[in-house]
Amino acid sequence: MPRLLTRRDLDALLEPAACLAALRDGFLAMGTATAVPGQRMRTDPPFPGAATAVMPGVEACAVKVAGAGSRSVICLRGGTNGELLALLDAATVTAWRTGLAAALGTHVLADPAEDAVVGVIGAGVQAELMLRGLDVLRPYGQLLVHDTDFDRATEFAVRHGGKVLGSPTEIASAADIVLRATWSRTPLLSLADTREGQHLTSLRADEPGTRELAADLLDAALVVVDDRQLAASVGALASTDIDTTLGDVLRGDHPGRTEAAARSVYAPVGLPWQDMALAWLAYQRAEEDGIGRRVNLLG
Repeated sequence: MPRLLTRRDLDALLEPAACLAALRDGFLAMGTATAVPGQRMRTDPPFPGAATAVMPGVEACAVKVAGAGSRSVICLRGGTNGELLALLDAATVTAWRTGLAAALGTHVLADPAEDAVVGVIGAGVQAELMLRGLDVLRPYGQLLVHDTDFDRATEFAVRHGGKVLGSPTEIASAADIVLRATWSRTPLLSLADTREGQHLTSLRADEPGTRELAADLLDAALVVVDDRQLAASVGALASTDIDTTLGDVLRGDHPGRTEAAARSVYAPVGLPWQDMALAWLAYQRAEEDGIGRRVNLLG
């Protein structure tokens, strides 16, 4: 019988260091000649969208079905016989993989200085997980926070020992690393708002019409994505905006940022195999620890 893994179950099962290791391995593996290319199917509400993923070395596949305004589900199936292994809350898995994959990209591309000031624009769940990932990957200095909801920004800053600032431009002026997770459809930062040597991670490159960074900033920066084809076809970036992928940088096929004064941008769209990687991790641990409720769908 398949396991039903709720948000509470997944928060107990998933652990940042293990998830980061799985995501790093996935970026390395999915760039090989034998890897299955990333795919995504989108439909407009009220009909659901779905994404299917497989990964080398994982004896399962995952199908995510999501509808706007509703809880979504990941169906984890065995790779040999198609047996339904688990039903997982997809919103939780996606939040974890989005935030932690963004933390990995940030760590790889940003200046490694241990006293780097980190600025957060948009103090939601994904920013929370980006910080949790960075806490595992590297030390950093002061934390600065901005959100259009002042109370949410304040709560976020209190949890993480940070300081609230009044605008995105104030964050960009003071921070060495800028983490952005908003739904803005107009650029919040342009080239003039940034400075040499900064790194910016933007999580809203995955939706047409959303654009957190102005064109002149993208033109001036090294722009790295998670999947070149998907980023150009389903997201807010044009193919001419993109310089390379995180997988290429991790494998050494691209040097990444080569000058201390260079700006860099990581703008992921999020990939189905990332859901697969974390869903498989959660399922394996759930089997070991007996977490989650068994559901007899035929009963």
